[in-house]
Amino acid sequence: MRKKIIIGNWKMNNDKQETENFLLKLKNKTWNKEIEVKVSPSFVSLENAQKILRNSPVEVVAQNMHYEKNGAFTGEISCKMLKSINVNSVIIGHSERRTLFYENEDIIKRKIKTALNNEMKVIFCFGESLEDRNKKKHIKTITKQLDVIMSDLKTNQRNQIILAYEPIWAIGTGLNATPEQAQQIHKHVREEIATAFNKNLANSVQILYGGSLKPNNSEEIFSKPDIDGGLIGGASLSFDDFYSIIRSIDKK
Repeated sequence: MRKKIIIGNWKMNNDKQETENFLLKLKNKTWNKEIEVKVSPSFVSLENAQKILRNSPVEVVAQNMHYEKNGAFTGEISCKMLKSINVNSVIIGHSERRTLFYENEDIIKRKIKTALNNEMKVIFCFGESLEDRNKKKHIKTITKQLDVIMSDLKTNQRNQIILAYEPIWAIGTGLNATPEQAQQIHKHVREEIATAFNKNLANSVQILYGGSLKPNNSEEIFSKPDIDGGLIGGASLSFDDFYSIIRSIDKK
C-alpha cells in the first residue's frame, strides 16, 4: 500500500520568525504515522527548520538545487550544501522554475541525475499549460515531460522519485483540476510507467496533485484511487489550512 504524502511548498514566503512559529505548531500536532508530511521553506530557513523539527517525523525539503557540485554559479545551491545540513529531498521541475527561470528539459534532467546519484529523493513536477489542455495536447505534453525520468532511470533509483502533477493553469490561480481530471492524468502516468518499466513500479510510485489545493477540495481529490497526496502551495502558508489538508487525507 502506498503511503500518503503532504508537502508544503512555501516558495518565496515566510521569514525566520514566521517559519519558527509555523513549525513549532506543526511539531506539536499528530496524524496517522502512515502519512508523510514534508515542508519546503526558503533556503535561508532550511537549517533552522531542521533544528526545530529534530525528533519530529516532518521532513524538510529543498525547493531547488543546481546540477553542479560546486563552482562559479552565483546565487545557486548545490546538492553537497543541502546534504551537509541533512536535507535529502528536493523539488525539481516546478512550473515556476520552467516558466519564470526558463529551465528546459535538459537542465531538469541534469538536476535529477545529480540528485539521484547523490542519494537524494526527488519530487518531480510536471503539468500542462491551459493552451495545451484547450488544444487537447495535455497528454502529449505530460508524456514528453515524463521522458526525463523514463529514459535512463536506474533500477536502484526508482524508489527515490515522487511525482507531482501540477497543471500550470491551476497554480496560484484559484482554479483547480476537477477530481476526475486529476485522476485521469494520474492513471495515465501509472500506465506510462507500467509500459516503460513494470506494473509493480507503476503501482508503488507515489503521485501527488498540486494546483490550488485547499481544505474545501482536498478530501474529494484525495479520494481518487491514483492520487497519493498533495504538493500544497498557497494553502500551506496558513497553518490552519495546511493542517486541515493533512487531516483530510488522514480520513482515507
